[in-house]
Amino acid sequence: MAAAGAATRKLFGTDGVRGVAGEFLSAELSLALARAATARVQGRTPARVLVIRDTRESGAMLEAAVAAGIAAAGGEALLGGVLPTPAAPLLVQRRGYDLAVVLSASHNPFQDNGIKFFGGDGFKLDDATELEIESLIEEHPPAPRVGTIRRVDGALAHYLEALQERFEALDLRGRRLVLDCANGATYEAAPRIFRQLGADVTVTAAEPNGRNINAGCGSTHLDHVRAEIAGHDAAFAFDGDGDRVLAVDRTGTVVDGDELIALAAEHLDVDGVAVTVMTNFGFHQAMAARGVEVATTPVGDRYVLEALRERSWRLGGEQSGHIIDMAFVPSGDGIAAALLAMEALGSGDLHERHAMEKLPQRLLNVRVRDRGALDAAAAVHAAVEREAAALKGRGRVLLRPSGTEPLIRVMVEAPTMAEAEDVSARLAALVESALT
Repeated sequence: MAAAGAATRKLFGTDGVRGVAGEFLSAELSLALARAATARVQGRTPARVLVIRDTRESGAMLEAAVAAGIAAAGGEALLGGVLPTPAAPLLVQRRGYDLAVVLSASHNPFQDNGIKFFGGDGFKLDDATELEIESLIEEHPPAPRVGTIRRVDGALAHYLEALQERFEALDLRGRRLVLDCANGATYEAAPRIFRQLGADVTVTAAEPNGRNINAGCGSTHLDHVRAEIAGHDAAFAFDGDGDRVLAVDRTGTVVDGDELIALAAEHLDVDGVAVTVMTNFGFHQAMAARGVEVATTPVGDRYVLEALRERSWRLGGEQSGHIIDMAFVPSGDGIAAALLAMEALGSGDLHERHAMEKLPQRLLNVRVRDRGALDAAAAVHAAVEREAAALKGRGRVLLRPSGTEPLIRVMVEAPTMAEAEDVSARLAALVESALT
């Protein structure tokens, strides 16, 4: 369904349009995308389109281009400034905007940037709508019109108010926490809400300069926050746009998205949860023991969202730390997920409250010339089948192309880390020789 549509798209990946800013993701392309998306929702009255961004140095340039595209379609561009990605769908739903545009490349380095759209219902656009936008750009460009551009005051305050309302009963007094803001979009919001709720917060990587986003910090570089954990109860590390989070307990042990979702599922007493193919087998065992149904989707929080909507479920997410609580916002929200983890813990200790037993897992990223070439790599597929057969009943093997980067991801789960490392190393070496 969604995955099949994604294969035919030229611009959109699994999470919007992403690439090197000023090269693939140029000001011209950004303008065209915003103009087409706005024209699609334009009615008798001007479409009201929220635009937010992370802290990349290219963000201001692309913000200007997107605003121009919205106005060129006759819309009203509302510039909200630097905000975490989940603020976009939340504000769309609360303020009745017709569309939201987020400028971010999430966990990617500063040279990259991206554009993703949220519809008037607060959900990311589906594959069919993204194809329609591409068609408008390539075949049926909208007629020029004249719209407006203005700044929106108080967007951050409104996002923080929503978090405060959701977690008003959460008392974090006496809790000593580390927050790694990845020099990204959470650098103001995360420390403020945790302190409002009473936590004693040590903040790191909260001095963005346009180029240091995700640089040796955040949810993809946990050594940074682990170095700060001594004397604290727990740490939370966000990614550049704030839609994901990973945790570290007081011993320095990483608590990934699977474990945080398991903790939340137990706390919220849900009947079902949606996760991706990357989710650890131990999560499935834990949910089965609690009688919780699990839906498995392709990688990408958009597909988790689709599964949640189809089943009217509340909770889902990814091992990487996208955690979605539909009762709050239809998006991964790193700050909300961290607060949910603290709510689930109550007076407990994260180190002592793991809600599942993980099977050892090894994930390797192999950089290749063309990630699409994996489909025709017969020798690689044959090797995967052999390794999977050897692990049948004891573990699993998964190879997939990244949806946003020229990478092939090799994931192996096995009874021991040594076996997982051996199998993943063999497959990664074969992928590298066949596809680079």
